[in-house]
Amino acid sequence: MMGWLHSRRLHYWFGAVAILFLVLAALRGLFFVGFSGFEASALGEVEAVPETLGIGLRFDLRLAILLMLPVALLAWLPVWNLTSSRVLRWLARLYLALALGAVLLVYIIDFGHYAYLGVRINATVLRFLEDAQISTDMVWQTYPVVWISLGWAAATALVWWLLLRLERVTLARPAKPISRLSLTWGSALMVVVVFLGILGRVDNINLENPVPLRWSDAFFSGDNQISALGLNPVIFLYDTLKVPSQPYDREQVAEHYDVVSRYLGVDQPDAQSLNFSREQASQSYAIAGSQPPNVVFVMLESLGTSAVGAYGNPLNPTPNIDRLAKQSWFFENFYVPVTGTAKTVWASISGVPDVSRQETATRNPLITRQHSLVNALQGYDKYYMIGGNSGWANMNALIRQSIDDVQLFEERHWTSPMVDVWGISDLDLFKESDRILRQQAEGKPFFAYIQTAGNHRPFTIPKENDGFEVLDLPLETVQNAGSRSLAQYNAARLLDFNIGRLMEIAQEGGWYDNTIFVMFGDHNTRISQIPHMPPAFEKLGLESNHVPLLIHAPKLLEPRVIEEAVGLVDLLPSVLGMAGMEFRNGALGRDIQQPAPEGERVVPLVLREGTFPLIGGVTKDFLLQMQHDGSQPTLHDLASQTPLDNVADQHPEEFRRLAELTRGLHETSRLMLYQNVRKD
Repeated sequence: MMGWLHSRRLHYWFGAVAILFLVLAALRGLFFVGFSGFEASALGEVEAVPETLGIGLRFDLRLAILLMLPVALLAWLPVWNLTSSRVLRWLARLYLALALGAVLLVYIIDFGHYAYLGVRINATVLRFLEDAQISTDMVWQTYPVVWISLGWAAATALVWWLLLRLERVTLARPAKPISRLSLTWGSALMVVVVFLGILGRVDNINLENPVPLRWSDAFFSGDNQISALGLNPVIFLYDTLKVPSQPYDREQVAEHYDVVSRYLGVDQPDAQSLNFSREQASQSYAIAGSQPPNVVFVMLESLGTSAVGAYGNPLNPTPNIDRLAKQSWFFENFYVPVTGTAKTVWASISGVPDVSRQETATRNPLITRQHSLVNALQGYDKYYMIGGNSGWANMNALIRQSIDDVQLFEERHWTSPMVDVWGISDLDLFKESDRILRQQAEGKPFFAYIQTAGNHRPFTIPKENDGFEVLDLPLETVQNAGSRSLAQYNAARLLDFNIGRLMEIAQEGGWYDNTIFVMFGDHNTRISQIPHMPPAFEKLGLESNHVPLLIHAPKLLEPRVIEEAVGLVDLLPSVLGMAGMEFRNGALGRDIQQPAPEGERVVPLVLREGTFPLIGGVTKDFLLQMQHDGSQPTLHDLASQTPLDNVADQHPEEFRRLAELTRGLHETSRLMLYQNVRKD
């Protein structure tokens, strides 16, 4: 069974990985000692430093394995391979020489880049190519280029020579016979080991959703100088190169600056700097009390309005939310700007719609350190609770870098069992969150963001659910009310049941009365018919963005129905207004209790994502949609039985107003993704 351990190819490949890993680890040590700004004593004095370096070593191991994967292919070809072909050996040697040279060059540039700017190498280094002559002269006059080049060549040659020596003592020796059973067993084990090495983690792995180590994990401390210790320059450069080179159109932002700055109520408009910053003082409508109110955001996974009884669903799937709606501020026309969980988390924390056209903004390491109005909650403890892994879509980077002193709890922190790919159940998440929040110091307010996940495929109904009962209805019945399957219908019912339990848990925990609960969907997942909704939501695709919102604080706020269109980015400014906080806002959101300068509020939307998105601006009465470049604008009446009709000619003033705001807000959002980045 263990004969596979005598494999020449195995010894060569793992030996080469070990050599490369040791070289990369040595380079990490060189960065720490020579460039990071830390003294060696920081290993014992700064708690986060050893853990961050450990994360970096796992990135180094991943890179070493990835560099050797092409060689593995050449080594394990069935007949013509490294053990039998001198041509393939020379091909492998040439590849390794070029790969080593490229990797070591990236490290050299990274060291200089960090010494110059205090930032690890990323895609922005390409900007120096725009003035190549000046950049070249600066490098030549600043650094000992000749000596650095000689050192680079010598280091490349040395490592290549070590790999060559390894090849001669492994691949060149006589082969030993290995049984087929042993070879099969050994190959399977090797695949698992390599997989774990690339994954970058061996504990807290959810086998249904094995989230790999990502660059965002290096930023867990919230300190950029410490975080730099955990990055691998080659992998980090690759991640940032995937970001579009021209993520926004400055000329279009400038062209629409006047209308957008009026819309936002900018204090000191400046079309040259494209300033969108404005101050909001403490307002007279702030909640009066002996202590500031707690704020709890509850993100309702995949819950659109079409699945909620209060918005017209005929099957009574959400009795708890319906009951709360009558006791709360109930929003009839609330929209998320773009569909998708990561994009909703982004907009709710940063105040900027995630209108990135390739990957989610959370995956762009250049912009995840956003200004967040959560930080305006002075004196508040801040929590983020998620039942699964917060590394999915790199959401943890946004959370940790944007919210000061946030305490992030995820699947590895909970004692409850994981029920599926998304971690622990929502009910267990509420109970475990309560155990944390009820321990809050007397008189110390808190902000908590609780992200649910149960109303999502595979729609798991946990065994322990406090008595929730599954209903068995005819498939046709649930499909006619917007659910694709009975499982989806019951998952929405379970989410509603758990919201009812959350209210009970908060009351038992003693933090209900002084808390503002902000409960909102992140997107809709309707895949069936919705005859109970106005035709516009299905015909115009609005049902994906149209989600429920309740602001529930019956001890602090009188019930109210809001008919105006309100957007996700408006939540934090509105809550800060309720809490009586002063704040400076440079993002897109606005306090809903402040008058809208444009008259009727407009919410910018992305109706179709991609490289060439379809964008929109929605009010309580109309939708203006257009192509991303402003072409083909059309106006649609949301109350019409034929909503696809273009009614621009019947409402020319509204058409012009919405056309300007729709394009302007979209282009401004693209700029704000970068303009809202924290510089501190």
